[in-house]
Amino acid sequence: MPRGRIARAGQFGRLAGGVAGGMLAEGARRLAAGERPSARDLLLTPANLTRLADRLAHLRGAAMKLGQMISLDSGDFLPPELSEILARLRSNAFHMPPQQLAKVLEAEWGKDWRRRFRRFQAHPIAAASIGQVHRAETHDGRVLAIKVQYPGVAESIDADVDNVAALLKVSGLLPPELDIAPLLAEAKAQLSREADYVREGRELQRYGALLADAPEFVIPTLESDFTTPRALAMSFIDSRPIEALDAASQWQRDEAMTRIVTLVLRELFEFGVMQTDPNYANYRLLDDGRIALLDFGASQDVPGAIRNGYRTLLSAALAGDGETVKRGAIAAGFIGQAVADRHAAALDRMVDVVLGELRKPGPFDFGDRAFLGILREEGLGIAADKASWHLPPADLLFVQRKISGTALLGARFKARVDVRDLVATALAR
Repeated sequence: MPRGRIARAGQFGRLAGGVAGGMLAEGARRLAAGERPSARDLLLTPANLTRLADRLAHLRGAAMKLGQMISLDSGDFLPPELSEILARLRSNAFHMPPQQLAKVLEAEWGKDWRRRFRRFQAHPIAAASIGQVHRAETHDGRVLAIKVQYPGVAESIDADVDNVAALLKVSGLLPPELDIAPLLAEAKAQLSREADYVREGRELQRYGALLADAPEFVIPTLESDFTTPRALAMSFIDSRPIEALDAASQWQRDEAMTRIVTLVLRELFEFGVMQTDPNYANYRLLDDGRIALLDFGASQDVPGAIRNGYRTLLSAALAGDGETVKRGAIAAGFIGQAVADRHAAALDRMVDVVLGELRKPGPFDFGDRAFLGILREEGLGIAADKASWHLPPADLLFVQRKISGTALLGARFKARVDVRDLVATALAR
């Protein structure tokens, strides 16, 4: 796994060269067949998509994390080519070789670090974008989950983010007219926070305190004597992937999603802090039905303006007040004023669709996503108008990413949840 900036930059150069070579080969093949392909067609071939996904996954760190962060609802709103890349990044399982792992832990714990454990499982039990997790047992019988950061991740954040953004712009997957500089700056700041495992340990403890009254959730206990800026130690929770609910009863799936939606509403309106990474791997299922919550590196305070913006939007939506919903969406930064000015009819139709879903009797059916097709069709017309392009504030995007990710989880389980009642209760607090 490349560590230094020069080595990582070389990997991006290797990727660019491979993609260019793939374009030339594909172009020659299509020309020989009598076709006149566009540059975009030559770039977005299966082979090139595979090169991009595999290289970003090999780099790990910010290169991989930024690709994951772009995904809000890849099944419905992102280009299929980008969705494919993101899916490959989410499922990839590269990890450090043992020699590299040993060097990292020696730097964090000293040369005799192995003597501190009765057992230390060298093969990771999980591998993510910034670090990998190992199971260990101390001499006094504690079973730990230890997250070890990939070498060079913290030092390469700025360069990695810039390089990935450049690749996405050159590919045409992001429109060049869209100013993503504020989002990139916030992405760098968030990734820097996530790379500080001492900070994540504090967030882990904060969530443990915030959810002390919620026995349906389990939070690991921080093991501070093994925690450093690049190694995070916590109690090991024996659990299964949340996807195990795929085979559960409708009631069990509904109950789990009711708990998760309630948690998101508490984060937004009660706690004022949110774990903004909706990765499925951050939820684990215990045999007794409780849900373990993992990975608090992406936890961040939710500004009061954003909380108030959601309060205004949701209150108006529950009341069926479309005009206030539109004004609130503009004020909060979800959409720009140009959308309302130039595409008023399409915006009205989109708002009507959303309000119509909320007015349906009974629990909200996350598995029924037909309305998203209507929203996408209306949204494509707006997106084609460059004069109406708008990038929401970065803090808002991260909060909405968590909300969208929660909806995707509900859709996976085809859960039915009384969202209206949960929102009304949260707003009344």
